[in-house]
Amino acid sequence: MKTATPQLPIGTANHGRVDLCYETFGSPHDPAIILLAGGQSSMLFWSEDFCQYLKKNRRYVIRYDYRDTGKSLHYPPGAPPYKLADFADDVLQIMDECLVEKANLVGFSMGSGICQLLALRNPDRVVSLTLMSSGPVGAYPGEKDLPQMAPELLQRFIKLAPQDSGNREEVINSSVEIARLCAGSGYPIDEVESRALAAAVFDRDIDLRSSMNHGPLNFERWQRERLGEITAPTLVFHGMDDQVLPFVHGVALSKEIKNAKLIPLEGVGHDLPRGVWDIVLPALLAHTMVSASS
Repeated sequence: MKTATPQLPIGTANHGRVDLCYETFGSPHDPAIILLAGGQSSMLFWSEDFCQYLKKNRRYVIRYDYRDTGKSLHYPPGAPPYKLADFADDVLQIMDECLVEKANLVGFSMGSGICQLLALRNPDRVVSLTLMSSGPVGAYPGEKDLPQMAPELLQRFIKLAPQDSGNREEVINSSVEIARLCAGSGYPIDEVESRALAAAVFDRDIDLRSSMNHGPLNFERWQRERLGEITAPTLVFHGMDDQVLPFVHGVALSKEIKNAKLIPLEGVGHDLPRGVWDIVLPALLAHTMVSASS
């Protein structure tokens, strides 16, 4: 663990030849929260407003770009040389760079899988888990008790994947349509906000086609049979309208991690709309405060 002065709010962590771009909010003397987005998503999935709310409530927030997103290291499209375990090692590297010995991990979808893996492999570095829109095995299709995304919906997502990352308007339009597919019945997307986010993602990314390298990670089976070994206090949020990972995935996850608490989000799909922040953020603050003091 380093003992030098922490990096500036925007920095780059490096291990081996992997450069990872991250951003921090708040004081490193406060409880640390690391935000892990879903597959194909950069740090911008976690809006600045979301991060600032946590900062104002005395949390030290870290968001970062996965490999193949944002300003982190990119690989050629179709040739990812990594597994989910490598992404877990990336989190530890960022923690070391930011001088964080232990952190509260907040993961959305694929990010939840990384959180679960870290809680199993490195329990001494994990204070608590908050798992959103996830489940015990991710998008792995071979689990008979867990229904998967409808094939027609999967094909619609595939057709919207970026084919030409240089066509800004086309990519923005596709991103908005993907957001629309993910939204639940109670919280339709905000068109203006969705387009602004898609534009910001496009403008800072090296090559959006590389984000599709995350596909194998989403379908890589997570360690469901070991979930009972997780000792970190766990909070589970899941949208009841989630068509990507149906609600039963969240129910299973909450039952298989000891003493996990499930908070269903009515009308929410596979996303985190502002309309439920008044539920999610206070619960997250309470969870991380209790965990930090326990």
